[in-house]
Amino acid sequence: MSKLAPQTVGNQQERVFEGARQVAIVVSASLFVALCARITIPIPGTPVPLTVQNFAVLLVGLLLGSRRGFAALALYLAEGAAGMPVFSPVSALGPGGIAHLFGATGGFLLAYPLVAWVAGYVMEHGRRKNFARAALGGLLGEVVLFSSGLAWLAVLTHSVVQAFRWGLYWFLFAEIIKVMMAAGIASRWQRRSNAQQ
Repeated sequence: MSKLAPQTVGNQQERVFEGARQVAIVVSASLFVALCARITIPIPGTPVPLTVQNFAVLLVGLLLGSRRGFAALALYLAEGAAGMPVFSPVSALGPGGIAHLFGATGGFLLAYPLVAWVAGYVMEHGRRKNFARAALGGLLGEVVLFSSGLAWLAVLTHSVVQAFRWGLYWFLFAEIIKVMMAAGIASRWQRRSNAQQ
């Protein structure tokens, strides 16, 4: 019995440490997305800015996987809804607050947890975790992102054409670059992690 007690305490400490480590990873990922939201270029004629946060959402999903990626982006939305300055500062609504979730970029923002989940799920469930798998995960995540964002813009503008004008045409080239960059970083990270094991 005396040998069992130290083992139980050791296992319990390891679980607490691992839980704290996972929480720190999720919080750090949400802060990474918030930092990337600060890199923004306003585009004339559209209320949707060009931002690096979509890249961060994809990268978080690809690196952390579906569950932790979803958790990090749900935390990010909660931080923003609570008024923390984590959203893009270019908006007329300011850098934080629940009004962002109902503004022109709301459909994009609300899709972020699902985008990270999709990208992470595709990366986790492939036999080979290479660039092609990461790019596929990123591409499917972008489909979810733009489906949600454009649907929301169509509701706000009462026009599918206007939604595409505001939320798609200006962004296609930049989104392809973001997917490729996220896939490159994630696949390289995966290779390096596999080599260390």
